[in-house]
Amino acid sequence: MRNIIYTLSIIGFLIFSCGTPKKTIATADNQKEEPVRIANDSLAYEIIIFDIGFTSYLATAKPMNYYSQNYLEIRNRVYVTEWNIRANNPLKYNSNIYENQIDYQPDIDYGLEVNYKLYQYFQFAQKKYKMRLGSFRVD
Repeated sequence: MRNIIYTLSIIGFLIFSCGTPKKTIATADNQKEEPVRIANDSLAYEIIIFDIGFTSYLATAKPMNYYSQNYLEIRNRVYVTEWNIRANNPLKYNSNIYENQIDYQPDIDYGLEVNYKLYQYFQFAQKKYKMRLGSFRVD
């Protein structure tokens, strides 16, 4: 089984899951928000993002076909590398945000949808947590 991501826990809301029941989360204004599923069944992995606000952010992001898969892969490699550096330095970086490393292997074709959602999560997290994971401009 190849896992793109072992676990990404953003303030305890992002979890790795295989077959976790679908749940909703309540936002601050008492609205229900569905988690975002990122998966590639042929590679046998799944992550579910419960970070409040990401569902809404994803719904308003540029469409998937706006980006090429190559564009997304290049950026995701940079973001994952920086994320992992921060996850390995909990005394320097907020361990509630960077709880675990991401196993993103450049030789695996994760497909456009997975790369798109992962990229959009990094864009969302950079805005929400006021951080920069690379030298790229945040969309």
